[in-house]
Parts: sequence; C-alpha cells; structure tokens
Amino acid sequence: MTAGYAIAPEVNLRKQVPLRHFHNLQGPRSRELFLVEPEPIPGTADRELLATALGATLYVPATRPDLAATILRRAARGVCSMVIDLEDAVADHQVDAAKEHAVATLDLLAGVADPVPMLFVRVRDVQTVTELADRLGPGADMLTGFVFPKFDAVTGPAYLAALDAAGDRLGRPVYGMPVLESANLVHRQTRDEQLSRIAELLAEHRDRLLAVRIGATDMCSTFGIRRDRDLTIYDVRVIADVIADIVNYLGRADGSGFIITGPVWEYFADHERMFRPLLRTAPFEESDAVPFRQYLVSRDLDGLLREITLDRANGIQGKTVIHPSHVAAVHALSVVTHEEYADALHIMEADVGGVAASEYRNKMNEMRPHRSWARQTLVRARAFGVANKGVSFVDLLTAMIAE
Repeated sequence: MTAGYAIAPEVNLRKQVPLRHFHNLQGPRSRELFLVEPEPIPGTADRELLATALGATLYVPATRPDLAATILRRAARGVCSMVIDLEDAVADHQVDAAKEHAVATLDLLAGVADPVPMLFVRVRDVQTVTELADRLGPGADMLTGFVFPKFDAVTGPAYLAALDAAGDRLGRPVYGMPVLESANLVHRQTRDEQLSRIAELLAEHRDRLLAVRIGATDMCSTFGIRRDRDLTIYDVRVIADVIADIVNYLGRADGSGFIITGPVWEYFADHERMFRPLLRTAPFEESDAVPFRQYLVSRDLDGLLREITLDRANGIQGKTVIHPSHVAAVHALSVVTHEEYADALHIMEADVGGVAASEYRNKMNEMRPHRSWARQTLVRARAFGVANKGVSFVDLLTAMIAE
C-alpha cells in the first residue's frame, strides 16, 4: 500500500508476454474475421510498428486506488496503450502521493504473465521525468515512456534532455510523446514559427520519439470553446486549421515526419440530439446489426466513428481516449480492409511506376504516388491485422463488444 492507495493483491509477479491487438478474439471467430491476424508487439519492436500499434491510448488518473488491477483489466479487454496521468487528472495536493502510487504500480506490474499495455506517464514538469526514472525499481521495464504536456519550442528542449537522461539512467530506450496544445501553437501569428522550431527539435531526437499527440481540449480553451457532441473536431474550423498545420509540418511521409495521433472524444453518455445521427444505416443492414447501430447512436459513438474516419483522412493514426467504451471503435476502424490490403500489395509489388486498375476494379492504383500510403497500410496490417473479404468494421465492432 502506498500513500493511502491500495494495490490489488491478486496481481502476481510473473514473466510478461507481448501484447497483441484483438487477442480476445481467438479460434474460429478470429479466422472468420481476419485474413491476416495482428502480430504480437514486443517492447523491442521497431519504433514505427510500436507507434502504429498505440491505437486507442486510454488515460487513467494516477490516483486511482486499483490502478494495477485496472491496467490488467483494460489489457484483457483489448487496450494496448495507456497513460498514467499525473497532470490534469490529479489535484495539486495529491501530486506527491500520485507519483508514489504510479511508481509502486509499475513496480508491481513488472513481470506479470498477462499482457500489459504500453505504459506511459504524463508528467506535470521536467523534474518529474528524472524523479520517476530515479525512483523506479523493477517497474522500469514496464515503462514505455513519458507524455509531455503543452510541448512547444520553449518547453521542448528541457523535456527532451530529461528523456535522454532517463534512457541513460534506465539503460534502455524510453520514448517520449509530446502533446501539442499550447496557445502559441494555436495563435495564427506564432504558429508557423513554433511548428518550424518544433520540427527541427523533434528531428534531433527522432529515435526517442514514438508519436506526436494533439491536445484539442486545451486548444479549444484558448477561445473559450467546448465542442458539442454532435460535431467532430474538424467542424471547429479554428482548431481544424491548427491540426492541418501540425500534419503539414510533422506528418510528412518523406522520412521527416512522425505518427500523429488524434485528439480525445469527450462524450460517452446518452443525451437529447439536435442533429441527425452521423452513422449510415446501410452497413448495419448488410451485417444484420440495425439494433447495434441504435446502441452506438445512443452512446454518442456515431460521432466518434465519424471523427476517427476524418482523422485517418487527414493523416492521423490512433486516438486519445478517456473512456473504455471508445477503444473498440478506434481499433475496429484501424483494421486494414481486404480491399486496402489488396491495393497495398499491388502497389508495393510494382517497382517501375505506372498505373493499373485495382483488384476490386473500382479505382486506379498509381504505383509511385500511392507507395507511401501502401507502405504505411502494411505496417498497420501488422499491428491490427487484415479483415477477410466481406468483413466490415461493423462485424469487427460487434465481435469486440460482444466479448
């Protein structure tokens, strides 16, 4: 027991096994859904695969009394990345106790037999990075990295220096995930200068950075905005412009970019709707799942599904989530479809350029312009698998929620 927070006694210290997306869908059900099953993701996997495999990154307060048990429970339900939050989720007077609890939880989880998500700690300040690295015992092996809030050209150098020092202290790579959310990134007058300086700074530490995260809630607060659940973040034009510029500077596919993750979807409860649902009926009729569509609409998940689709269309992978019910939606839409996989293989197999009709005979594959997309799609296929022909996100989502 640490600082008044109970550690679940049922957590046994045993050897850890690699995590894998959709591990709870096995046997005939998995073979029915997947042409290619997701790969196990060991902590030693290459950086791009780890970053792609983040998927839905679930935040949990460091003050949660049953933190270790919660992490294992979420992992059993398909969560593959979690952030132990020492910043916004923790009251000022609880910070010291929360740090102690976070360290004790990581130490307790070291060596468990069950898969454990990639675990990060969102710190409040630079000093906490060094403090936690110094205090961790066996839990150092459970720590994938740190999340840096309000990262910009001013705060960034100290965070990255502390990250390098933590890696040296722990004797292995420790990854950083900066969160872009500061007012000087949102303001039009300073945005380009900030993003240019951030791009140069991140390039110098590329091997230690897993992904760049977008903090849209803090961005909205710059203007006193809180978006409604009937709207996606892309409907809030002043924030959508910031996201577009972040992708432009930091999401390029020429080797200079990073994986950029989508902002949080805040809603998860029933409410009276102003607008019609965003979710088409046809895919659910095809899968004989019309009642399931109504369930998604009633839980505000139709807006989440729409936003995830727009994230992908705008060059963003994965998403910050604050509620477990959101995880299945993010992961179901991360699975590579049979059509995407066929196109990606077709494009990657051609090494002389040119253009040809796709296997599905519904589009043209341009071998050189589409090559970056195809390569990224095949990395996503390794992390999330490839659906069988005729299997839709509805089939995947219903299977995951039924588990």
